Amino acid sequence: MSLINTKNLGKTYFNEGVATNALHDVSFSIDEGKFVAIMGASGSGKSTLLHILGFLDRHTDGEYRFDGKTIDEHSEENIAHVRNKEMGFVFQTFNLLARTTVLENVKLPLLYSRVPESLWNERALSVIKSVGLSHRLDHESSQLSGGEKQRVAIARALINRPRIIFADEPTGNLDSKSGEMVMDTLQKLNQDGHTILLITHETYTAEHAERIIKIHDGEIISDDLVKNRRTTNHFIK
Repeated sequence: MSLINTKNLGKTYFNEGVATNALHDVSFSIDEGKFVAIMGASGSGKSTLLHILGFLDRHTDGEYRFDGKTIDEHSEENIAHVRNKEMGFVFQTFNLLARTTVLENVKLPLLYSRVPESLWNERALSVIKSVGLSHRLDHESSQLSGGEKQRVAIARALINRPRIIFADEPTGNLDSKSGEMVMDTLQKLNQDGHTILLITHETYTAEHAERIIKIHDGEIISDDLVKNRRTTNHFIK
């Protein structure tokens, strides 16, 4: 069974009686352990799609199943649990607390989890190590470079051991070198078995995935495997 499955998915917004179609007839599936990029220009509908896939918004047409269940099969409380436990999110703007250490930032999602507090430090130290930032544990996020901040955000997304990581333009605020390190991190995590769904407008970034779904004006225009996939530099020790 696919982890993600959409069938004729659509999203229409209504504003003062005017309908705007953001997504139309979107159908695809993603198996667990895959690295897939959804690529499109600004306004193409890719972020709307991410919000639906991440249970942050609801579709208006078609069907979306995550791990075999639609959003309507969950209570509101369970939807929040699925987002916190099964899904990890990485955004362009990092969303870290500036005057808080790397360790404390990474532990934040555990406040809303069912993980015993006695295990928080051990789990946080493990995911921080996985993104190569063990030497930055006690640094406040305001003291980090942009690339380091994004890697902290990735560690935070991993803390609850999610089924999938949604990365929305994770290199958008970074220089090319820092962006490459972040993409290396995501690719390394995928090689370790994590499912990654990347949202991007950049071909160079998308080519770190094994498959690229291109979207234009709310519709899928291509869905292809990456023939010459960019490989990680394995910089993480």
